[in-house]
Amino acid sequence: LVLASCGMCNFGMKSKRCNLAIQINENAYSVKGTKIDDYGDSHAKDGFCNAIRVANVSGTITEGVFIPTDFKLQKN
Repeated sequence: LVLASCGMCNFGMKSKRCNLAIQINENAYSVKGTKIDDYGDSHAKDGFCNAIRVANVSGTITEGVFIPTDFKLQKN
């Protein structure tokens, strides 16, 4: 289980646009292979730009980027 949200809006990542990211301990990683709006409107009340969600993920971190083989949001 990890925290998932917008890296720029909620995890303080340097970016010029909103992007899906996960946080493990104090480290945030951009997610490659799935997009921020694949899970609904990112700017909605419960969207990634306004909320930090919990996700059950598996995959690898390569060169500072998380590449998921599975990414499932937990129910609120």
